[in-house]
Amino acid sequence: MLLASRACVVTKMERKMEENIRDHETGGEAGGEDALVGNVNKLLVTPQGYTGVPRKGHLIFDACFESGNLGRVDYISEFEYDLFIRPDTCNPRFRVWFNFTVENVRETQRVIFNIVNFSKTKSLYRDGMSPVVKSTSRPKWQRLPAKNVYYYRCPDHRRNYVMSFAFCFDREDDVYQFAYCYPYTYSRLQHYLDSLERRNLDYLQRELLGLSVQQRRLDLLTITNPAHLKPEQEKKVVFLTARVHPGESPASFICQGVIDFLVSQHPVARVLRDHVVFKIVPMLNPDGVYLGNYRCSLMGFDLNRHWQDPSPWAHPTLHAVKQLIVQMNQDPKVSLEFYIDVHAHSTMMNGFMYGNVFEEEERVHRQAVFPRLLCHNAPDFSFSSTSFNRDVVKAGTGRRFLGGLLDDTSYCYTLEVSFYSYLAAGSSAPVPYTEDSYMKLGRNVARTFLDYYRLNNLIDDNKPTHLSNSSLDGQSYHQGNGRNQDGEKGERRIHGSKEDF
Repeated sequence: MLLASRACVVTKMERKMEENIRDHETGGEAGGEDALVGNVNKLLVTPQGYTGVPRKGHLIFDACFESGNLGRVDYISEFEYDLFIRPDTCNPRFRVWFNFTVENVRETQRVIFNIVNFSKTKSLYRDGMSPVVKSTSRPKWQRLPAKNVYYYRCPDHRRNYVMSFAFCFDREDDVYQFAYCYPYTYSRLQHYLDSLERRNLDYLQRELLGLSVQQRRLDLLTITNPAHLKPEQEKKVVFLTARVHPGESPASFICQGVIDFLVSQHPVARVLRDHVVFKIVPMLNPDGVYLGNYRCSLMGFDLNRHWQDPSPWAHPTLHAVKQLIVQMNQDPKVSLEFYIDVHAHSTMMNGFMYGNVFEEEERVHRQAVFPRLLCHNAPDFSFSSTSFNRDVVKAGTGRRFLGGLLDDTSYCYTLEVSFYSYLAAGSSAPVPYTEDSYMKLGRNVARTFLDYYRLNNLIDDNKPTHLSNSSLDGQSYHQGNGRNQDGEKGERRIHGSKEDF
């Protein structure tokens, strides 16, 4: 009966999304901002009353692709368009993530795009953040120049906050893509995990922990020396999850950085595999990621408020992860020492952590050890921004719930990273994050467990232990001060040269 109810809910919602898309295709009225359900689908936008053949410069907008989000486009003038974020499925409260393409452009065509229905008031757009852009001939994501971006409250749009950005198209045959932050899709994760599996590493296991409402994979990775997997073996377990909030794509880059490091042949990774069992769920909300939601699952639930009593049919991925953690906690051979849930933050700079509040002062000090060590290893991590709280509104989060469930030898954290930038020590100029620097933070998180478990003496003195700026694929690491080696030089600026936007 429960399965039938779920199928009914999903079928009705999918039918509603299809009807909305048809409205856009046929030019029908889709309703007001709150009525937006589906994404625009190859929507040709022309001046009001225009009936001729579409010309170059009559823009075509599309968001009907994986992790896409754009619900409506209003033509204001030849140079200006109002864009509406599609709210999360089944939950109109959340309107932050956008990801769409524009084509049929005219060379040197200048436009202003106004994204007019953000649900958040505070934003890093006030501090210099800008959307990211790429095109078919320049497939690497770049941030737009901050001087072209404005964030303000607009009386013409219910006093919603509006983000306006100016852009000049320069190649007529290119398709341009704009997004809130670097996308990391469900398919990208699946390709990455498939490539890991093909390496046949004896210290890596990939399991299907469960399926989402729309039958997408909930993957579980176990990374450790295979000797630890024997039932009689005592185990120290570090459990990490990411993307419970689907629009927080930086969490996936951090998670991949952790995985890349732990499966590498770096001497630190080898020692960690010999002493610790790492359990990683890279994508807790695969439906929300696929659909282009910011905060919620397919059915409109913020999964990070349902840890106390997740439903096996409404929150199946969360239910499966919680069951596994409870099962491990009951195993006398397992010491579940860390739970870290990775997120991205829309108003703060740097990486930082949230932890729990305890009455015992000694436990409070112990809980601060890992963030302090991470601050030493990662120049973009801020211990001063790290805080410990027991907010009532966070009671249903993984950090709070598991902090109450597990014993006093376990530590539960939320690891946050800015959607925008970090401030390096001694500098007041923000350094924008790139995909690579997000992954580098992940590698530094993994590296910090060596310090926490005091395993440094097991590293050969002649082998380097600090992480370099080079790719993990080359397995090239350099000696030197870890803080300097991990420092980010900053991404290439966009100056308007021929190869730039």
